[in-house]
Amino acid sequence: MNFTFRQIRYFVAVADCLSVSRAAQELHISQSAVTGAIRELEEGVGATLFERGPRGMTLTPQGHQFLLHARRILGAMSDATHSLKGTASKEEGSLTIGVTSLVAGYYLSDALGRFRRLFPGVHIEVKEDEQAFLEHQIVNGEIDVGLLMTNRTIRHEAFETELLTRSPLRLWLPANHPLCAQPSLSLTELAGEPLIALTADQMEQVIQAGLRRYGLRPRIVLRTGSVEAVRSLVTSHLGLALLPDFAYRPWSLEQERVEAREIKEPIPAIDIGLVWRRGSHLPWEAREFIEIAKEQGRLRARLAPGR
Repeated sequence: MNFTFRQIRYFVAVADCLSVSRAAQELHISQSAVTGAIRELEEGVGATLFERGPRGMTLTPQGHQFLLHARRILGAMSDATHSLKGTASKEEGSLTIGVTSLVAGYYLSDALGRFRRLFPGVHIEVKEDEQAFLEHQIVNGEIDVGLLMTNRTIRHEAFETELLTRSPLRLWLPANHPLCAQPSLSLTELAGEPLIALTADQMEQVIQAGLRRYGLRPRIVLRTGSVEAVRSLVTSHLGLALLPDFAYRPWSLEQERVEAREIKEPIPAIDIGLVWRRGSHLPWEAREFIEIAKEQGRLRARLAPGR
């Protein structure tokens, strides 16, 4: 197996664009250079990574597998370069991050893990609490940056925000539920259905407000602060649930299947992003964390199903 870093870069660009011409534009090189690099890479790894068609390129199963490793290679090279640039003047410091319980489980680990690898000498403190209290601490300067639901901020005029992702609400239901036969559902079809409410991060209030827009009052039968509990309760046929797409996983802890369906009506999505005090002078640690979180957000968007 023999390949170069240049070939890896070009491969990932084509995988993201699913087009040689668009990848060449992004890379500011000729199409022939991209085509040649991909051909050399396939010869080097001994596998066909793309299927060529009139509408562009699609990854083969081997291509999907290789893409996971290729992204890790690019990430490792970026970390190495970033680390060399920063270690001379940024060996020590401190960073305080505020995060809610729901957001922490899905968005904190990747960005924080990479920050730790790049700046091992920085002391990191993570404060997990209700969003309203975290906002208060950000305004008071007790937290450098928050990872919160940006469309739920109470004092939005006091903050600068950076959107990382927008996650629509979807209906969770057990695999053999009659409503699974439909690819998407109307909220009116939920009338009378028992619903399980997630209380973490005020999700119950968010969902009830969305349903009230259509004159619907949900029949809440159970409440819990745990996403995993919701997942298990749904698969046990105790109720359905409306939850943001980022929390969806197809299996419960009991290895029972959870299905998710889109909602036809427009209801508010959940915006996850970075929050810091408007007008404040951010320390370098916070600025670095913001850039890393933004990069992780872009990577998450590229890997999202359906892209």
